[in-house]
Amino acid sequence: MKCLDRRGFLRQTGLAAISLTQLGELQSRDSSVSRPNILWIVSEDNNPFLGCYGYKLARTPALDRLAAEGLLYENCFSQAPVCAPSRFTLITGMYATSCGPAHHMRAQGKVPAGMRGFPAYLRDAGYYCTNNAKTDYNAPIDLKDAWDESSRSAHWRKRPAGKPFFAVFNHEVTHESQLFPENIAKYKPLPNPTDPALVELPPYHPDLPEFRTDWANYFDQMARLDEQVAKLLSQLEEDGLKEDTIVFYYGDNGGVLPRSKRYPFDSGTHVPLILRFPKKYRDLAPAAPGTRIDAPVSFVDFAATVLNLAGVEAPKYFQGQPFAGPGRFSRRQYAFSFRNRMDERYDMVRTVRDRRYRYMRNYMPHLIYGQHVEYMFQMRSMAAWEKAYEAGKLSGPPAFFWKEKPAEELYDLRNDPFEVRNLAAARDYREVLNRMRSALNRHMVDTRDNGFIPEGSPIEGFEASRDPRTYPVERILEVADTCIRRDAANIPRLVQWLRDENECVRYWSALGCVMLRENAGPAADALAARLSDASGSVRVAAAEALCRTGRAGGALPVLQACLLKDQSPWIRLQAANSLENLGPNARAALPALEQAAADENDYVRRASRSTASSLKRR
Repeated sequence: MKCLDRRGFLRQTGLAAISLTQLGELQSRDSSVSRPNILWIVSEDNNPFLGCYGYKLARTPALDRLAAEGLLYENCFSQAPVCAPSRFTLITGMYATSCGPAHHMRAQGKVPAGMRGFPAYLRDAGYYCTNNAKTDYNAPIDLKDAWDESSRSAHWRKRPAGKPFFAVFNHEVTHESQLFPENIAKYKPLPNPTDPALVELPPYHPDLPEFRTDWANYFDQMARLDEQVAKLLSQLEEDGLKEDTIVFYYGDNGGVLPRSKRYPFDSGTHVPLILRFPKKYRDLAPAAPGTRIDAPVSFVDFAATVLNLAGVEAPKYFQGQPFAGPGRFSRRQYAFSFRNRMDERYDMVRTVRDRRYRYMRNYMPHLIYGQHVEYMFQMRSMAAWEKAYEAGKLSGPPAFFWKEKPAEELYDLRNDPFEVRNLAAARDYREVLNRMRSALNRHMVDTRDNGFIPEGSPIEGFEASRDPRTYPVERILEVADTCIRRDAANIPRLVQWLRDENECVRYWSALGCVMLRENAGPAADALAARLSDASGSVRVAAAEALCRTGRAGGALPVLQACLLKDQSPWIRLQAANSLENLGPNARAALPALEQAAADENDYVRRASRSTASSLKRR
């Protein structure tokens, strides 16, 4: 039998991807049909801080060499500006927003029946699959189904002879926590440490010593990462596998300096992506070595791409598309990202990015960007930034972080790479704004975005949110988009929606009144009627809105009861957040907050402890 390369075989059979049954038959008939090994090298919490991406202070020779030998993607974006929701997408091939509550940080997504971690399909096809070692998936993944081994000792070297492998290595040396003072002290100084004086700060960061030091330390962590990557690539060569292995290098989300991780700007979602194809499999590459690709690439496409490279048919529930491998595929025009609850703090942002522009829609514009997240504030620069603002020492972009958000933001990355000049109201960008608005709306409707469902509601999840009777997403989107305009002329509509039979409609109309603050007074009676709503989320939002209109007498006790007595930890957390947002107006709830600081749920404890501490200082 004539020996065929993989592309030639697929071309002769007329298949873009072979099914598992066909693959087994082919293996039994002809062992010469080779399949590539696939190696994922993942770094945590970093933008493309590499020499090959133009960073002058970067010392990343191994990764720069990998880019020179492969393809560099200039516009790769994580689905969320934090790890767990993004890892949900990586392991499932689906948007976390389709499978609530997976879009929140550390929440178990409700997934389609029969969904598996995508490496399981590779294992079915004969691959040896290992994960070293993070499994922060926000999903009920059966690890024994997905991986041959998932541990800190997992390695391709343990595979049975002759088996192709898919191996993932996660590098935590660049994780946010490595900039916490106690962790920085653990590292042996580099022989050529970054000079803080040479750091070029982005315009949204104040020029404070803490920022220069954290930036310098982070470039040092990237240098340490490069050493680890070099060691791993050397192991590949030592084993004689370089010419049999397709290598991916990418970051799991952007970051990690303040206003990056957790914030869906480019600073929080733009990640490096480099692919290297050995000569043997170069026909599977979408371009020649050394090419820089500027079309957007999204994490939702990674699972589909790996299966395509391995010749494995993707399951029908996948929402991504391959960007490499056999077959014809179009490049994306847009990449979509989001933010929802980050640890103990709620927010909701949706964003779309093309080659040049980013459009953001803030669904909780009454909240400042810089909400206090206990974990995040362990970084010295974060604490110093807040202190400088409270002392009245900041203006311009550095001060903007501590203010309420606009409903919409539009940035021209070509002329404003740090996203500090909002063009949403600029007449010259009206066509771009409308195009990006429409693209985001279509995406949210098509994916039945679960972000409009309050956390803990029974209609969260892939299956439940498909029912148009309980989750009429287009109608709820209309309500939410009306609310974020913060126009008191819409109060009659909000009052009408407060009486709606749908929980999400009532919830968003109550939030709309929260956003109006004291101007929501005409809706006070309708809000008072919702203090006994069947939905705890509606009760909390209505009570907060009433407190803002000056009618705290009957509303503040409702928030305290939700905080201390509700069975759902998410209702308790929502109440804790409302009390935080009320500021000094929540002072009467201080005893309840001190009691909730011992709650069994860690996020409730954090939020209550922070708010109680803040009230005592004021």
